[in-house]
Amino acid sequence: MVGSSTNAAYTPPIVSLLAGGIAGSVEGAATGSFGKDAIRFLSFDTIKSTFADPETHTLSPLRNLLAGMTSGVIASGTAVTPTERIKTALIDDARHSRRFRSAPHAISTLYREHGFVRGLYRGFAGTTLKQASATAFRMGTYNTLKDFETTKKIPQNAAIQFANGAVAGITTTLCTQPFDTIKTRSQSAQGASTVVAVREIWADGGVRGFWKGTTMRLGRTIFAGGILFSVYEVVAAGLRPLFGVKG
Repeated sequence: MVGSSTNAAYTPPIVSLLAGGIAGSVEGAATGSFGKDAIRFLSFDTIKSTFADPETHTLSPLRNLLAGMTSGVIASGTAVTPTERIKTALIDDARHSRRFRSAPHAISTLYREHGFVRGLYRGFAGTTLKQASATAFRMGTYNTLKDFETTKKIPQNAAIQFANGAVAGITTTLCTQPFDTIKTRSQSAQGASTVVAVREIWADGGVRGFWKGTTMRLGRTIFAGGILFSVYEVVAAGLRPLFGVKG
């Protein structure tokens, strides 16, 4: 559980779903993060509650990373890939051919021209790599820090939760920028397979090409990570008593 401590109560799946969705909405400011983060927190908390130590409610750093990786794969297959495909295609189309009149028109056009899988799940491999790695580092880093603080009896408050989330954001960006670059290239309006995207990025900028945009992304993820986790903790703490969970 993201919000676990040595005496913390179990977090019901519905609490993870709602708290994660609300935190994602605050973080994303209505950019569609509700569903994505709801799924990420639901799957992560479910996995963690299954394998956590029954006494301390903590996981080892490796298991935290594996739990995050699994929740990233689930999120990619259920929500992230199709929404990112449409968003990226719309952005790319606006810069070039301007074929799409709206998101629904983009969906219908891509479906008609390429079918369901190739139209809406183009770049699935790159997106899933990015989501698995990003969620592994983001959720894994945050929970590893929190579990360490739990064992050291460091009290949790909004400032510490925000700082932990910010560190998780920095770690995630530095470790996963190549996957984000590949995903963006794969999900352009023209579309490219993951292998082709890798070749094009290498041809354009070599190794440095895979980390293009890191500085700009860091400016967002530091604050986004702090906001996401601190809001989640507050909302989850408020919702647990409503579902009969004490502590």
